[in-house]
Amino acid sequence: MSNQKPRLPKGMRDFGPDKMAKRRFIFHAIRTTFEKFGFEALETPTMENLSVLTGKYGEEGDQLLFKVLNSGDYLSGTSVEDYTSGARSLSSKIAEKGLKYDLTVPFARYVVMNRHDLTLPFKRYQIQPVWRADRPQKGRYREFYQCDADVIGTDSLICEAEIILMMNEVFAKLGIRDYNIKINNRKILTGIAGMIGEPDKISELCVAIDKLDKIGPEKVLEELITKSFSDQAITALKPFLKVEGDNDRTLNNIKALLASSGPGQEGIREFEDILSYLAQFEAGDNHLEFDPRLARGLAYYTGTILEVKVNNVDIGSVSAGGRYDDLTGVFGMPGISGVGFSFGVDRIYDVMETLGLFPEDTSITTTVLVTNFDKASEPYAIEVLGQLRNAEVKSEIYPEPARLKKQMNYAHKKNIPYVLLIGEEEVSSNMMTLKDMRNGEQKKMTTPEIIEALKNG
Repeated sequence: MSNQKPRLPKGMRDFGPDKMAKRRFIFHAIRTTFEKFGFEALETPTMENLSVLTGKYGEEGDQLLFKVLNSGDYLSGTSVEDYTSGARSLSSKIAEKGLKYDLTVPFARYVVMNRHDLTLPFKRYQIQPVWRADRPQKGRYREFYQCDADVIGTDSLICEAEIILMMNEVFAKLGIRDYNIKINNRKILTGIAGMIGEPDKISELCVAIDKLDKIGPEKVLEELITKSFSDQAITALKPFLKVEGDNDRTLNNIKALLASSGPGQEGIREFEDILSYLAQFEAGDNHLEFDPRLARGLAYYTGTILEVKVNNVDIGSVSAGGRYDDLTGVFGMPGISGVGFSFGVDRIYDVMETLGLFPEDTSITTTVLVTNFDKASEPYAIEVLGQLRNAEVKSEIYPEPARLKKQMNYAHKKNIPYVLLIGEEEVSSNMMTLKDMRNGEQKKMTTPEIIEALKNG
């Protein structure tokens, strides 16, 4: 039997130290912003019962759920009829659990299960991986991290305004400047569905319009025809698909088109209230773009919906979210409104890599390498290493005696900015040589002086 060459499943990736350092840079910017705005950390399990996940993401989302086979003899409860009835019938018999598709539905499940212990409004953030059985492509993976922040237990639009503030703050920390935060309201889409005479097909309308940027208006209309939208509805929808211009012009146009729609007017008022709150926060340029065609395919959104795309980069949305009023209701806790959003770390990483936005010192994990020339000087070097670490200086010792060239090459490859040279002369004089690897400068110093220099520079 020949040795099989190891491979990763499609859509999965390893992250080496260099990539992990850059990812930690992104995570730090997001986590500190979430905590600054009063959000608390939460984690939920990798797997959820399929009864929790199914039916929360729309028909297409359900098809992308990774199902986990029951343990033991998972075929014992099946019959020949199950095999001939198709995959959906069979899978319900052999898989009761699935990998989580996002962080929002498990969060809603957590809220319901722990409702007696929570203080509402409850503000939480999660930074965890999720899984989708999607077709891998650039910017789209089967395993990827989401960074969610949600507020549940209030319908205040201050929360929506703060989400926009957090988006802007994180992108500013990451050096991402050219991006748009598209915003719409599901009530506006409900109004559109009513105005074109198809009020019961809001879900099909949203799924189709959500593809507008990818396939264009004509293909969207063709898809709606296959979903049994009438000719009159298709004709009535065309003006909505053509709305464009700056925020003021778009808002005025949609106000006119939805003048007689109660839900539509309510959605417009909510958008205007968010703008008012942002003005009170003195947010300045908040990158907002009002787009009444923004749909977001997820079925649980009921109010504001948001999506962020970085301009001049061929990568999908890097952040998205919205208001949901009914999510906990499916778990037996109705009437609790929530709003949240998510950062897609993997796409943000790809954007920053493409645009060259990572700082040069991101990959520095060790500040100083303590050399190890021989067994005679090694105890002294270890003593100094202990003092460096006690002073919170990131430091390591070359683990075995070796030539200077080999140790310097090690420091260079690991991007360690300083090397501390400790040999026989340094031991006898208690004066060590600190070498700056970036400019080649060397200076003899005592241990306290070295610690001071490394902590300050």
